[in-house]
Amino acid sequence: MSLLAGKIGLVFGVANKRSIAWAIAQAWAREGATLAFTYQGERLKENVAELAGTFGPDTLILPCDVSQDEQIADVFRAVAEKFGKLHLLLHSVAFAPREALEGEFINTTREAFRVALDVSAYSLVALARAAAPLMTEGGSIIAMSYYGAEKVVPHYNVMGVAKAALEASARYLAYDLGPKKIRVNCISAGPVNTLAARGISGFTHMLKHYEEHAPLKRNVLPDELGAAGVFLASDGAAAITGQTLYVDCGYQIMGM
Repeated sequence: MSLLAGKIGLVFGVANKRSIAWAIAQAWAREGATLAFTYQGERLKENVAELAGTFGPDTLILPCDVSQDEQIADVFRAVAEKFGKLHLLLHSVAFAPREALEGEFINTTREAFRVALDVSAYSLVALARAAAPLMTEGGSIIAMSYYGAEKVVPHYNVMGVAKAALEASARYLAYDLGPKKIRVNCISAGPVNTLAARGISGFTHMLKHYEEHAPLKRNVLPDELGAAGVFLASDGAAAITGQTLYVDCGYQIMGM
């Protein structure tokens, strides 16, 4: 039997076929979940529509700028009207102004800090609050993080601070939503060649560094992140909440 048969999932963060969100969405769908997708801005609409359309022409695709509460409300209203309930939510959303990912962290502007924390961390709180009333049968909320949340990664800068806030938010949300049988976890992925990752200065060097220093001597594959996403969404992870799962070929354990 499929692990996610009968589950309804909502996916935030697909940009193109290289997106981690797309890898997890595909894995969810293979395990029987019915999915809906959002897209950020008209520029990405065509990409998301083409990918989501592979699951069927009636796949729900909705615009959503996660910094706008009205758009978030519209998304969940549409999900409620179509499905009446929700079981899975994937938060794979992060943004910081490009200049904040270059140079030194100490030069981060107040506005860049605000934007990064709003889009990359507070959005999880906003989405969880909107999703909870639809998760009447319990649910699993998964957010994508990165090692820069706990250790300094040059050029990751304010995004590392935002990811730290994201992980802390997941813990507090896990506490609040636990009585409703809603679990909240993060996946901390090793570097993957996505559209967002290419905006980080020195990303190619980062890939090589991980390959050389991770215990498994390679970088994580998108399908492996998809499998981790299925696990956290499934009943196999029924007792796991408020955690950050490292899917990085073991890099996180290394001291040198």
